[in-house]
Amino acid sequence: MDLQLANRRCLVTGASTGIGRAVAKQLATEGASIAIAARDARALESLHQEIVAAGGVAPIILTGDLAALEGPVAIARAALSALGGVDVLINNAGGARPILSDAGDDAWEESFALNFRSARKLTEALLPGMKAAKWGRIVNVTGAIVAKALNAASPAKAALESWSKALAADVASHGITVNCIAPGRINSVQILNRLHPTEDSRRIFIERNIPAGRFGEPEEVAPLIAFLSSPQAAYITGTTIPVDGGALRLAF
Repeated sequence: MDLQLANRRCLVTGASTGIGRAVAKQLATEGASIAIAARDARALESLHQEIVAAGGVAPIILTGDLAALEGPVAIARAALSALGGVDVLINNAGGARPILSDAGDDAWEESFALNFRSARKLTEALLPGMKAAKWGRIVNVTGAIVAKALNAASPAKAALESWSKALAADVASHGITVNCIAPGRINSVQILNRLHPTEDSRRIFIERNIPAGRFGEPEEVAPLIAFLSSPQAAYITGTTIPVDGGALRLAF
């Protein structure tokens, strides 16, 4: 299927690893012009080289901390300057934040800054251009919003999902769609090193919670995000789509 993404201008955050990296490569394969943003310049450079080697348009590398107060606006301005506009925004930057019940304010505020505020501020900075063009795609990567263990990311992801649904209704008349992807356990540095650092913890979690019998791969999430970024997905907005191998929704 031709997703008609050739020459569409896309910004992917959290592009250095995992889902963000896979999405950047998928969009480049579709012929999109992309800016890739993250804190790790070295990882972005290796992604740049992979995309070029595969025949994709050389991506623009943007480094910065989206959790910083002015980080999202700085990234938005850099993307607009480099690409001449942004048609597609993939808000993928974020991360799990397992905590204890006595965690202080700093832990909660850092999680909300990364997992919610960054996406909101980046989106708000890019929406005027999308409205002027009467076209835009915003895909927010969320995750588990209800968890059995304390995780400062879960309420932040719940806020992101709730805000996304309201925003979708607000901007639909401008030809802009807003959707969320809720990944389950996807093989990545974060999942394998932070949430499930041992083979036993992975095996037990899979046996209890994932009918598919395994963790997913970033490349199994990226095609869906690319589709939601395309003209063909014009009538899909305000929704959240889980990609979790059939995992129980309260498993986390």
